[in-house]
Amino acid sequence: MNTTTGEIPAITSSKPVQRAWAMYDWANSAYNLVITSTIFPIYYEAVTSVKSANGEVLNDTVSFFGIQVKNSSLFDYSISAAYLVIAFLSPILSSVADYRGNKKFFMQLFCYLGSAACCGLYFFKRDTLELGIICSSIAALGYCGSLVFYNAYLPEIAPENERDRLSAQGFSYGYIGSVILQVICFIFVLKPDWFGIKDDSFAPRLSFLLVGIWWFGFAQITFFKLPKGVALPTQPSHGVLANGFIELKKVWAQLKQMPVLKTYLGAFFFYSMGVQTVMLAAALFGSKELKLEQGQLITTILIIQLVAIAGAYLMAKLAATFGNLKVLLFVLFIWVGICVGAYFVKTAMEFYVLATVVGIVMGGIQSLSRSTYSKLMPVTHDTASFFSFYDVTEKLAIVIGMMSFGFIDSLMDMRAAILALITFFVAGALILYIAIRRQTAQKMAVGH
Repeated sequence: MNTTTGEIPAITSSKPVQRAWAMYDWANSAYNLVITSTIFPIYYEAVTSVKSANGEVLNDTVSFFGIQVKNSSLFDYSISAAYLVIAFLSPILSSVADYRGNKKFFMQLFCYLGSAACCGLYFFKRDTLELGIICSSIAALGYCGSLVFYNAYLPEIAPENERDRLSAQGFSYGYIGSVILQVICFIFVLKPDWFGIKDDSFAPRLSFLLVGIWWFGFAQITFFKLPKGVALPTQPSHGVLANGFIELKKVWAQLKQMPVLKTYLGAFFFYSMGVQTVMLAAALFGSKELKLEQGQLITTILIIQLVAIAGAYLMAKLAATFGNLKVLLFVLFIWVGICVGAYFVKTAMEFYVLATVVGIVMGGIQSLSRSTYSKLMPVTHDTASFFSFYDVTEKLAIVIGMMSFGFIDSLMDMRAAILALITFFVAGALILYIAIRRQTAQKMAVGH
């Protein structure tokens, strides 16, 4: 059996289980859209800025536990902190999950933590900044923590030839579900008078509460169907805290024997710095740099979400024809163009056009990155540990990307910060090209 791209024995590949797995994207993507991308960043910027009558920002400095900091930089740093924590925790918990066969338990734990934190954002007002930042960070922790174990199920419930399709299906479910809830929240936020709402902060805060309920509720479909997993016959020879990192070390030792997968992860590390930062900073950029109104911003993000559904399936189809790595390389060149375009964009219409392009490549690169990793993985039952390595790579990339973005923003502005992201995409493209060359050479060697 080929240990580089061999088949990982699936616990089950039944369609009901696969659909239930994909439904978790439906459940948690509401967080990603409403909290990460649209209403929360807009609300956050509104309650932490002092503006003139014409919308000019007079003061965007806030006090966080007595520390004076630019509001957008604080947002970037708080998200970075959450991802740094999960980058440390996921190896430990993934090791426990592999040995005890309880991925579902940890997936549930982080899901409930994140959804509860979203509900806690209902209490975030101008005079409770610290509560808002803490809850948003915990929500981010719950979101990305649950995804470690969610992603680890992919090679266990689908054979290799179904993973691109199933990964795209999950993202598509997520985009559809999140748009449905976004439209509901959109009505509350833009038409509060329809419901007799007088407090300007109530509708956004109600949206945060609805996200928590939506996430928790629809996740039950996933948890009802997903298998619990199978415990490994041997137990760790080291303590729980140490064993997770020892497992990562073992994964790294295997990766060194697999040049294509190792090089791909290097490319993934660099381009994730750019992709995730663009996604996390998009709404704040539109609000601060282009001075777009709330309705315009939410419309923009809805465009991204809807187009991303088609993007995820389009990239899966292209990957079947041209290969995953080549399609990813092509997409990275588009991301470079997006960064250049963002630097020069001035009007709402230009922002809408750019958002459409972002949507096409955003859905594709996320879906294809996950399925590519699962296809390049070796044959193993330690799927949580392998996906923990993938997750740590992504989370450290986000930490560096967001910290760099926040730092450049604090020194200059968000346009300069976005332009600087080109460095990450170019580095990722160069490394990905090397991975393609190595994969081609490997296939030729096998052919001979």
